[in-house]
Amino acid sequence: MIIGNATRQGDTEGRTRDLVLAAVTARGPISASALGRDLGLTPAAVRRHLDALAEAGTIVEREAPLSASVTRGRGRPARQWVVAAAGHDELPSHYDDLAAQALRYLGAAVGPEAVSAFARHRAQEIESRYAGTVAAAGEDLVARAQALVDVLSGDGFAASARPVGVGALAGIQVCQGHCPVRQVAAEFPALCQAETDAFSRLLGVHVQRLSTLASGQHVCTTFVPTPDRSKGHLS
Repeated sequence: MIIGNATRQGDTEGRTRDLVLAAVTARGPISASALGRDLGLTPAAVRRHLDALAEAGTIVEREAPLSASVTRGRGRPARQWVVAAAGHDELPSHYDDLAAQALRYLGAAVGPEAVSAFARHRAQEIESRYAGTVAAAGEDLVARAQALVDVLSGDGFAASARPVGVGALAGIQVCQGHCPVRQVAAEFPALCQAETDAFSRLLGVHVQRLSTLASGQHVCTTFVPTPDRSKGHLS
């Protein structure tokens, strides 16, 4: 019976740790206190799981940036957590080696433009699958961006969105905390560019890719400009 209880406890710990990793993936950079609130965990439990994930090299700690509205007092700088490269490798990632080999062969046999053409074709297929859901959200750009985030998350990209800026600089920041083809895109950035172009077409506005997992950042970030266009709410 003791062994059975220990096994169940270990399973519960593993599931909770997976939830912590998933939350850091979707919402990082995120603080330990925010993780505790989101997951209903005590500070001690959050710290235990974060320490274990950090020791395994799955997540890393980063200093939280100062915002214009926040003044930091004395003491230890606020810290937040993001997924490390090793953490992304533990998340679902399909056919990396085979895809990279195929694209290398395509580039060598036909030429670099063939790789770009493949990237555009792949993005167009994704766009076709997402178009109905995004269109169903209506004309409101905030609602369309939220619909895009929802379908991206359904495809394993751990996506989120939040409003940023004011006035002429207002916009929506769409983040993808995980990329199933991150390693391939690191070698073939045309995949990222084609995806960005597809987002522009889906949302009906020119968007700007600010960072990518493929380039070594902790998240893919896309800026969607919305100056004085929407009053909607992002969840």
